Amino acid sequence: MEKTYNVLFLCTGNSARSIIAEALLNSWGRGQFNAYSAGSHPTGTVNPFALKILQQMRISVKNPRSKNWDEFAQQDSPVMDFVFTVCDQAAGEACPAWPGQPMSAHWGIADPAAAEGDEVQKMLAFRQAFNELENRIKIFVNLPIGSLDKIKLQKQLDAIGKVQTTTAEAS
Repeated sequence: MEKTYNVLFLCTGNSARSIIAEALLNSWGRGQFNAYSAGSHPTGTVNPFALKILQQMRISVKNPRSKNWDEFAQQDSPVMDFVFTVCDQAAGEACPAWPGQPMSAHWGIADPAAAEGDEVQKMLAFRQAFNELENRIKIFVNLPIGSLDKIKLQKQLDAIGKVQTTTAEAS
């Protein structure tokens, strides 16, 4: 029986990128992963464009909620195997001490919530973020995690963070 891995996606506001990543991994993870998301300074609400892009792409979202990362540093919290930051600001912040010393990597994605313009331009920014996260998550779920030593696995996680989506894929 294969291990189920717990994965936490971190962002500052926990309203867009980390919410999208959580939904994508829960969808693409085929039961091998339990994904969660949190923020260092959560907004308290999920960005409606994040929910809209997930709905358009037919990705299920179960009770999305903007929450503080302290929820996952408690003694009774799920022990994380992986922690990924998806925004540059959260990557530079002092994170809580995660029980179990999970593997971590930075998968920086431009903030779609910062996009300016009309609804179409904002949706394009969310689609770009969705595509980049989806590409990285598809690579991640196909890694032979159980057969890689920690050093090789860390190199793979760091390399995934450098994967970019081309403009053609985003349109």
